Amino acid sequence: MEIKRLTLNGEQLTAQLIQSEKFSSLGQLAGGVAHEINNPIGYVASNLVSLNEYTDNIMMLIQQMSERLSIEQTYNLKQRYDFEYIQQDLPRLLAQSDDGLKRVIEIISNLKDFSHLDNAECIEIDLHLGIHSTLNIIDNELKYKAEVKKLFSDLPLVRCVPSQVNQVLLNLLLNAAQAFDSQGIITINTGCDKSWVWFSVKDNGPGIPPDKLDQIFQPFYTTKAKGQGSGLGLALSWSIIDKHFGIIEVKSELGLGSCFTVKLPRS
Repeated sequence: MEIKRLTLNGEQLTAQLIQSEKFSSLGQLAGGVAHEINNPIGYVASNLVSLNEYTDNIMMLIQQMSERLSIEQTYNLKQRYDFEYIQQDLPRLLAQSDDGLKRVIEIISNLKDFSHLDNAECIEIDLHLGIHSTLNIIDNELKYKAEVKKLFSDLPLVRCVPSQVNQVLLNLLLNAAQAFDSQGIITINTGCDKSWVWFSVKDNGPGIPPDKLDQIFQPFYTTKAKGQGSGLGLALSWSIIDKHFGIIEVKSELGLGSCFTVKLPRS
């Protein structure tokens, strides 16, 4: 019986290591993709600046040329080419393009920060920056499933491996979103005391049965439908936080939702 238990534990550990290697490879891939996208995005950003300038010049030129024509000729030409509509819509299109481009640049920047899970260097960071970065990465996943509320407190810097802590937050956010059958609410709280700096992810989903709470951090345990989860997300999260000498606490009530709190030591 003991040999069987040790064999099972060994298989579970091997599976966790394989999953960790997968995350590392995905992190490298994400960093490489972000780097490759940077160049064409740079061209587009530069061209958009020039396009704004050219548009202003062309509008000024049209205005000055129209002054040399009769009122009737000017009116007919503007009607033929729908000039007034273009004059109103063009700045709006350029502004929207600029906003979209800034969004892409922000995502690329976050993707770079989020990648390289194999980078084990501990540095002092502001947890709020990591939270914002992670939310930007999975915005498309969350916006159709949940409203995200942020209740932040003043925090000291905490020493950790940022990409790994971001991975834990990502796992918790995805688990919360996937628990909803319809639109739900996810609340992210932060806080600290003399010993810990923490963040929590709370949802108003269906909750976890009390007799299952002791199992959720076990490798391969999942309450999701077949094919929707490997059952390693929480196990990996526990492993990451344990290596940071931190703890993960969970509270859940059926019908009211769950709250996962990640605590990292201040020193």
